[in-house]
Amino acid sequence: LAALLSGCSFIPRYERPAAPVPAAYATPGTEAGTDAAPAAIADWKDYFTDPRLRQLLEAALANNRDLRVAALNIEQARAQFQIQRSQQFPNIGLGANAQRAPNAFGQMTNTYSVGGILSSWELDFWNRLGSLKEQALHQYLATEEARKAVQTSLVANVANGWYTLMADEELLDISRRTLATREESVKLTKMRFDVGAASELDYQQAQSLTEAARATLAQQQRQRALDENALALLLGQQLPDDVRASLTGSRLADVPAMAAVPAGLPSDLLTRRPDVRQAEQQLIAANANIGAARAAFFPTITLTAQAGTASTHLSGLFKSGSWAFSPTLSGLLPIFNAGRNQATLESSKAGRDIAVAQYEKAIQSAFREVSDALASRGTLADQARAQQAQAVADVARYKLSDLRYQNGVASYLDLLDAQRSLFATEQAVVQVRLAQLQNQVTLYKALGGGWTEESAKAPS
Repeated sequence: LAALLSGCSFIPRYERPAAPVPAAYATPGTEAGTDAAPAAIADWKDYFTDPRLRQLLEAALANNRDLRVAALNIEQARAQFQIQRSQQFPNIGLGANAQRAPNAFGQMTNTYSVGGILSSWELDFWNRLGSLKEQALHQYLATEEARKAVQTSLVANVANGWYTLMADEELLDISRRTLATREESVKLTKMRFDVGAASELDYQQAQSLTEAARATLAQQQRQRALDENALALLLGQQLPDDVRASLTGSRLADVPAMAAVPAGLPSDLLTRRPDVRQAEQQLIAANANIGAARAAFFPTITLTAQAGTASTHLSGLFKSGSWAFSPTLSGLLPIFNAGRNQATLESSKAGRDIAVAQYEKAIQSAFREVSDALASRGTLADQARAQQAQAVADVARYKLSDLRYQNGVASYLDLLDAQRSLFATEQAVVQVRLAQLQNQVTLYKALGGGWTEESAKAPS
């Protein structure tokens, strides 16, 4: 009877809410309604082709403490699920009892008993315990998705940190070359000033520009150290010596290309994102909690039993005829509890509605992240081309200004302005290249890449 009635469940039928986003991303050159098959998102080992970055990612996945905490949270959630699951089974133990009490004639009598005890086993007729087990299972699965989300963020953060460090090195190289050029310019201007070929104003302007470059170099050196410390924290260890040495002279333009992300992506790729999966598992758990709240309105049936031997003398405990079995079946039907059960049901329904809203918000946030990354991809490419063209023009301008100044055709102010413009443009070229690389990382993360499916199966 218990087995038959336990099939009765008050958990509402779960239906995944419709995604409150368009079917595809509206990007330049791609129509919002484009019908495209879901593309496979490459594993990070296939997406990031730079061997140095792969080495850093492997170190981070092995040593990062946030990822380690996320993995331990899974173990804790698994244990909580096992605790909840165990309540569906009887607790059987071995007990012994010695009692001294007056009998019907007022005489003190000793009673000894020993045997197996079945303590308050709830017969789950209305699937209350089953609903709670279902809730705990999906909370556990949500925790596992949370670990994948942490890993996704870690992969993206390490990649961005590595590209930032490379940009720092390139900026430092530009600043060192600029400082050396300006120091040489100061020397020449001082010589011209000493012989009366240049004014003191020219000399002081050259000195000012040189000190500005020196200050920029110091600032970039500080930022370089801070960025390396941030990357070391993500790795859970210091930057390997061979990787650090390879940074010298590195340029973002030489970074190996990452795997291409196709255009016309359907929005159902968002179901790969661990944070969206986590929100859905939490929604299913909240849905199961409603079943437990509904079952609380029905009687609770518990079985208690003891089987063993009893005797008024300790020596007679195991003699023939002393064995006994005493089962007790009890039921409790809630009649009045000041509306607690109804409030619990309403709370669980509200929790389910909150989980629905959170799930929809997770999808909307993911859709926006992908849309932003796709929208930035084309414009960043145009910006990089324009920035590079400006740098070429500024190099030519600087050479012409220097030649005109040396021949007395232009003022020293024109030369200084050309130097400032060239320095700023060269830095801007590096910054836009960094933005392009980070945009590719962001798009990969937004589409749900960066983690590997675990082979372990969820408990049943």
